Amino acid sequence: MAAVLPPDGSARSVRIVRDRASLAAIRAALPGPVGLVPTMGALHGGHVALIERARAECASVVVSIFVNPMQFGPGEDYERYPRDLEADLRTCAAHGVDLVFTPDVPTIYPPGHSTTVDVGPLGTVLEGAARPGHFRGVATVVTILLDLVRPDLAYFGQKDGQQVVVVGRVVRDLALAVGLVVVPTVREPDGLALSSRNAYLSAAERAAAPVLYRALRAAVDDYARGERDAERLRARMREVLAAEPLARPDYVSVADRETLEELAAVDRGALLSLAVRFPSARLIDCWPLD
Repeated sequence: MAAVLPPDGSARSVRIVRDRASLAAIRAALPGPVGLVPTMGALHGGHVALIERARAECASVVVSIFVNPMQFGPGEDYERYPRDLEADLRTCAAHGVDLVFTPDVPTIYPPGHSTTVDVGPLGTVLEGAARPGHFRGVATVVTILLDLVRPDLAYFGQKDGQQVVVVGRVVRDLALAVGLVVVPTVREPDGLALSSRNAYLSAAERAAAPVLYRALRAAVDDYARGERDAERLRARMREVLAAEPLARPDYVSVADRETLEELAAVDRGALLSLAVRFPSARLIDCWPLD
């Protein structure tokens, strides 16, 4: 076990553990309720919002930092995914995290590991169609982390809207004793959702990237004016994206917020979502309609 002091030199420090036994020993002594913020590191303002929400609602806050190989497909960016553990630990210390769990791959997936969690159709549409097996990896690692940390509450960002739906289904179907808290997306002033992958963008791509937000907002505004035809809302998003030469859409979606089935008409809650490829990065964003 190690500890990191906050950058302001205050007395509070964050404890760091890397193995299951140390995690279990410290977790047993943490006052409750305990909040978990699962991350893959490269912490940014969106992660800080999750930590601060957990800090406000829980007596103890645990952050996990683990780049999960199971949710990356062949040719994806597992090897180059941003990693800066020292900066992440300073961020955790500065925002009052009590414990950081930073396991290596064999700690999460011991030799011989073969059990996975499959959420069925929820994991095969949208991101699941574009990245086969991705949500099997997400569901498996989240289940393991929830079992190891045993939090009372777990915090996820709304930006990864499909992930929120998938994790909710896992918790419900497997009767996991944890409450899920979904925190609104944190955005740059121009609307771009904060993401670790934003670091991949060139200057020109960064200037173009807010087109995701503009596309979502155009559909949201149409909905607010009374548009309920889901295909017209999709067409509106495609129209905005088509005006940006650097943006190549993977999908635009207007789907049921629980089943993720594409809707013909929005007569109840829906999830607007899209994925867009730029030369250096693939970005996602979403917006729930109430």
